[in-house]
Amino acid sequence: MRSLKDNFLSYLVPFRMSYRIKSPNVILLVIIWIAALCGPAAAQEQPSQVNLGTAVVRVAKQNIPAVVHIEVTERQEMLNPLLPFENDPFFRYFFNVPRMPRKFKRELKGLGTGMIIDSQGHILTNNHVVGGANEIQVLLADGNRYKAKLVGTDPKTDLAVIQILPKASIPHVVFGDSDKIEVGEWVIAIGHPRGLDQTVTQGVISAKHRRGIMDPSNYQDFLQTDAAINPGNSGGPLLNLRGEVVGVNAAIVSQSGGFEGIGFAIPSNMAIYIARQLITHGRVERGWLGASLQDLTPALAKSFGLETLKGALIADVTKGGPAEKAGIKRGDVIMSYQGKDISDGSALRNEVATSPVGKAVSVTLWRNGKEVQTILRIGNKEDAIKMRISSIKGRLGADVRPITPKETEEYGLKSKQGVAIIWLDPDGPLTRAGFEVNDLILAINGKAINGLEGFVDQVDSLPAQQRVVLLALDHQSGRTGYVQVMVN
Repeated sequence: MRSLKDNFLSYLVPFRMSYRIKSPNVILLVIIWIAALCGPAAAQEQPSQVNLGTAVVRVAKQNIPAVVHIEVTERQEMLNPLLPFENDPFFRYFFNVPRMPRKFKRELKGLGTGMIIDSQGHILTNNHVVGGANEIQVLLADGNRYKAKLVGTDPKTDLAVIQILPKASIPHVVFGDSDKIEVGEWVIAIGHPRGLDQTVTQGVISAKHRRGIMDPSNYQDFLQTDAAINPGNSGGPLLNLRGEVVGVNAAIVSQSGGFEGIGFAIPSNMAIYIARQLITHGRVERGWLGASLQDLTPALAKSFGLETLKGALIADVTKGGPAEKAGIKRGDVIMSYQGKDISDGSALRNEVATSPVGKAVSVTLWRNGKEVQTILRIGNKEDAIKMRISSIKGRLGADVRPITPKETEEYGLKSKQGVAIIWLDPDGPLTRAGFEVNDLILAINGKAINGLEGFVDQVDSLPAQQRVVLLALDHQSGRTGYVQVMVN
């Protein structure tokens, strides 16, 4: 069957010859009419198609030069595990063991991937690849090797930035908008799985907004993909078919330790924000809402007169915090933030965390069966931590500080693991349990403490008048043990 365009053109040609139209304006009007009439039909007849094989080759060639192999060395000083027995005469007699050193050193090696993000040699990777490393070596695709320095890390998002000083200009990746990527869209992963350099795999986006994969308290909002990701891929790029980075490969779900079709990548929008913060400030400055958030359930949504489960329920408001100053109350449901729909509490927390401190943002609330608009001025997360620390002094009868790098090395701890006691209430719970100033608290109820903020988060979530088990380290002997404490 002939198309409308074919019929029209077959009519136009004899028309032009018969009437010998010489006016350019008339011809131009006819052409515009043809385009308007036949354009959509023509586009429908010739849909644009993407050759997946060609696209993967093109993206690989374009980005492999900007993907680097990272080798790390971590040196740890450990307490001798046999130290408690060294003064035991029976142990020394039967095993003929000489007096042992108090500590010994060990060296750990690790591999990972990174991507060059600018011409200054900044490289984006995962915190779990380079965090705590004493030495970082970077191998470029062209074979050049560089020693790298650590610019900054952010354990809350598992991101880090390192830097090399290249001898000449170097290629770098281009970032895309991870908010626009769709489930089912083709993606390409590049990395160094198990030390195999410049490995390229392909797959699709399996899901978006995967949260609570590793630590529910962290700022995580993963893209899920079935592109093959294995140990060593961490820190490598996940790219769309235009060659833009849409994610940073970070984790897998696996029973075997290898690829099983479930991988996770940190969205590029979050990654580039964190990278810029680390490059500019050496740390991440996060926004603060000043409210406790809760996800909606069908029963709660019905009680509030909502027809959807989308939104973040305000469970409590911090006195003097940004939310209270903006007139936000307990029981409000935040439906949108800066015009962007909010799906749940984690989504809102991530939006606030990546908002500049002091910025005024528009918020849409659901209150008493109707929408309410308000303006919220973003607070500083560090100020929030200080306020929360003062509020938990009474619960444990203690004040704490972060672990120093010297203590981390001396006791063989992981980076930012635990907190140290700097003040004790003589009649408080920790004093009654036998704690002293400078003792370390490493875990609460079996859950490791990740820095000062992690400690505050855990203590805040403990019910009142309940016994908890603390993993403590005695600062004098260096020994660890479990202690039961009644929390006020």
